Amino acid sequence: MRQIAFAITLLTAQLILFSFTSTKEATTHTLTVKVADLRNSKGVVQFTLYNKEGAIPDEDYENYYRQLNAKIVNKTSVIKFHNLPMGKYAINILHDENKNGIIEKGWIFPIEGIGFSNFKSIGFSNRPSFKKASFYFKGNSTKIVKVIYM
Repeated sequence: MRQIAFAITLLTAQLILFSFTSTKEATTHTLTVKVADLRNSKGVVQFTLYNKEGAIPDEDYENYYRQLNAKIVNKTSVIKFHNLPMGKYAINILHDENKNGIIEKGWIFPIEGIGFSNFKSIGFSNRPSFKKASFYFKGNSTKIVKVIYM
């Protein structure tokens, strides 16, 4: 009987010790975003991340969650958003050729390259919204966004 009680006590102690030493799952993760096939290597690429419904369209960049700029090398740019919790996000890309942080427009459409997660084209019948551009971020991952020139 004493041996069984001792074994149970030892097993309980090991389980308690293991619970303190086991690694917990990370609560934040990294999202890598890539763009390629830019029309040139001028300026920077502005990567804007959104995390709430109704945040897009956001032509004046007032509703974003995080925003980073990255250099362009050989018509390609990459950025990493660190310390992101899992959740629903959408990405907006601006090939900011003149580095002013503003979407330059012609008569109606942008004259600099733009792009959104989940979008291959943009037009009157395919306008960006958070609902259409969003994806569920579950952990460390990479998204490739197509930049569109009008």
